[in-house]
This record gives sequence, structure tokens and C-alpha cells, in this order.
Amino acid sequence: MAGADWRAARLVPRRAAISRAQVETVSGRALGVFGLVFGGQTVPLAVTQSSALVDGAGTAMMAVLYGALAALAVATFARVAVRAAAAAFAALFAAALLAWPYLVDEPARMADQTPWLYYLVTVATTAAVIAVPPLPAAAYTVVIPVVYGVIRATPAGGRAEPFLAALDAMYAMILGIVALVIITMLRQAAEAVDSAQDAALQRYDVVARQHANEIERVKVDALVHDSVLTTLLSAAAARTPAERALAARMAGDAVRRLDEAAAEVPGSEDRVDLEVLVRRLRTAVSGFSAPIDVRPADLGGVELPVDAVDALTSAAVQAMVNSVQHADEPGRTSRRTVEVRGVGSTGCVIRVVDDGRGFDPADVPMSRIGLRVSIEERMANAGGSAAVESAPGRGTVITLAWPAGVAGSGS
Repeated sequence: MAGADWRAARLVPRRAAISRAQVETVSGRALGVFGLVFGGQTVPLAVTQSSALVDGAGTAMMAVLYGALAALAVATFARVAVRAAAAAFAALFAAALLAWPYLVDEPARMADQTPWLYYLVTVATTAAVIAVPPLPAAAYTVVIPVVYGVIRATPAGGRAEPFLAALDAMYAMILGIVALVIITMLRQAAEAVDSAQDAALQRYDVVARQHANEIERVKVDALVHDSVLTTLLSAAAARTPAERALAARMAGDAVRRLDEAAAEVPGSEDRVDLEVLVRRLRTAVSGFSAPIDVRPADLGGVELPVDAVDALTSAAVQAMVNSVQHADEPGRTSRRTVEVRGVGSTGCVIRVVDDGRGFDPADVPMSRIGLRVSIEERMANAGGSAAVESAPGRGTVITLAWPAGVAGSGS
């Protein structure tokens, strides 16, 4: 089955440069950076215009919005509660914009001035795109600039000419729509990549299962042809007592072989050195675009059943495929190692380790067969076990052990 695994693995397309997680990370961090830049540019104007507002209102508004911007930037770079932080800023900005006409105590001081909130409109609309689904994000992107345009034409907003107020609103709306379109398109493209990857993995698993079934069919056909059919033909052609005795012995042998085949675990009597598994892994590693260090230990004298070696190899390769596809963060390549350790004379533990982005195993959907079927189920069917240790930002360790519960598999 190992040969089919390698052929099927080559059919699985490598993940493109973008993925849904990368889109969310890049767009979120871009929002955090530009939010700080735009916010910093508005500070002098906000300080100047605070004198036109009710006492304390300007300071409170700056504290709330700039604090929300800072929290958003921290959340995007820490990749923690990004959507919540973006939604909070979008909501706070909308509240501040709606409250602006009621907080301006001296409209005359705002004459011919642009409220400093205007320079954060695009940040707010982009935050809405990050935080909520496309339809409500589109509504926010249209409504907020329109509200600003109305306020801009009032004394509290500088009493701009209607045409100028409309231009400001349209400019902010266009920027927001551009951000909405770009992020939505990138998300859809990334989801298409994820769907294609899932479909490829499903085809890979089907091919592997079909190959295993074909091997069993060939074995059964060979057994029937070599033992049963030959015995029947010999019995039919027997004429002398000696020929009949020979046919009887052949029948007894055929029955014995059938009984052994029914009770036999395929390949359970064929054993190979653990070094064969290491050579297979090194051959697989040479085909990856990312460097992976294979580190063998305690291989001497260890022999495993062929089926166990096939299962360990296939599961380890799938773990490496998952790491290459998912672990890297934008601008940083993860370090990856595959540790192969013999346990006693008939056991093995493999650890596939990376220091990449990590994930929450509980959040892996049932439709993702790369982990649940190609690794966990494959090892369980072969009499082994698989364990996953990972957390966002802390890398991933996948431990494969054969047989299940082999000493040291949890280390």
C-alpha cells in the first residue's frame, strides 16, 4: 500500500500562497497598522477641535477611540479576539459620529473645519468588513459615510457646501467599498483553495482505500487459483488410489491455507527494519518545498510489521503535508523536525514537530480528513495511536506510536 500512498500523495496539490487564515491575518494586521497611522495623524486636529466640544467630551472621545484603535492593533498582531476588537471600534466610531452634533458646544469654532472623525471613517468601515459578514459590512460601509456627509453640512460639521459634503461622503464610501471588495474576494479565493484541498485529500483517501482493497482481492484470487482451483482439478482428474490420496492431501492443505488466510492480519508476518521507515521519510521529505529535518534514534535491532511501517509512513507524511500547508505565518518560515525513535525491539514513536502558527484541535471540523482519517484513523486501524498537541501561536506536535500505548509515546 505504500507505493499507492506515494503516488496518491503526489496527486495532492500544494496549497497556494493564500489561505483563509492568512487572509484574515494580513488584512487584520493591515487594519491595525493603518488604524494607528491614521489615528496618529488626527491627534493634533482632535486636540484643537476639543475646545469646540462640551467640556470633557473631546478628551473622552479621544480616549475611547484611540484606546479602541490601540486595542485593535494589539489584537491583530497577537491574533486574539481580532473580530471582537474590530467590531468594538466600528460600533464606538458610529456612536461617536452620531453623538458629534450634540457634543459640539460652539459651532462657530468649527467653521470651515473638517471634523477629525472624518479621517477615521475608512478605518471604521474596514473594521466592519473584518468583524461582520459581507451584507451588514456593506450596509455599514454605505451608511456611515452618508451620516458623515449629513453632519458635514451642519454647523457642527463645519457647515460645508452640500456638494463638498457629498464629495467627502462619496470619497469615504468608495474607499470603504474597495476594502470590502478586496477582502471579500481574497476570502472567497482562500475558501476555494481550502475546498480544493479537502477534495484532493478525500480523493487521496479513496485511492488509498481502493488500493488496499485491490491488494486483498489479488491475494484472495491468488489463493483460490493456487490452492482451491488446483485441488478441484486434481480431484476431478484422479483415477488411481495414489492420485486420489494426493488430491486429498492437496484438499487438506487448501483448507488449512484458507483458515490461515481468514485468521491472518495482512502482512503481520512480514517484518522490516525501522531503517526502512526512516529511508521512506527522507525520500518523502526531499519532495517538500520546506526544509524538514529527520532525526532517527535507537533504530538498531528494531523490526516492525510491514503494515505498521506503511501506516506510520503515511500518517507521518500527512502530518508533514499539514505542517507545510498550514504552519507558516506571513514573513516567517517555521522550523520542522521529524523524530523517529525505536522502542524496545518491536515499537516505534514518531514526533512531527513545528514551531508554526498552531491551532486548536477542538476546532478542526469533521470534514477535514487530513487529521482525522489520514492520521488518527489510519494509525488506529493499524493498531497504533496518534496524539495532537497544539495551540494558537505555540506550534504543533503530532505523536505517532506503534503499537498503541508503546512506552514513551506520550513524551
